[in-house]
Amino acid sequence: MKKAGELLSVIIDEDILHQAQGYSKLVYSWARITQKHGISAAADHSRIRDLERNILLVEADHPGWIQILQTKGHKLLEDLQCQFPDLAITGISFRLSREPLAPGQDAPEAEDSENSIPDISAVPPPEDLPEDVVEGKSGYDGITDEKLRKSLKSLEKNIAAKNRGRT
Repeated sequence: MKKAGELLSVIIDEDILHQAQGYSKLVYSWARITQKHGISAAADHSRIRDLERNILLVEADHPGWIQILQTKGHKLLEDLQCQFPDLAITGISFRLSREPLAPGQDAPEAEDSENSIPDISAVPPPEDLPEDVVEGKSGYDGITDEKLRKSLKSLEKNIAAKNRGRT
């Protein structure tokens, strides 16, 4: 049985895979980073949504949480820049979420369109990727977990679009 990481390296080149793993680690470090700066409750009410043009987009479920996060914004940015230098984060932007952020509650599925922004927080961290890949198949067909397959396709499309914008 092939591991998900082996499958991804066939689908996506190593540079893109490394970049996606960096995004994933960033998303999963959010709770730890907010805790370090004395606002651990903010992690339950906010999430990293995207990284575009080196600006980290963070969504919160209430304007009050945005205000709290903004008071620590400079320290959060410094910490993120230290921990993730490869991502070249130059700023943080906060916005009110359109979706509920309650712990354990799945966000509604985004419509599959060119304009929808994939939720990179839906991608599991690299070390916890499921091993339910069917042997002998290649590409996305070998991934039996439908949610993971959709997330990977969406992530690939988003990374490819960003890479086209840089050239």
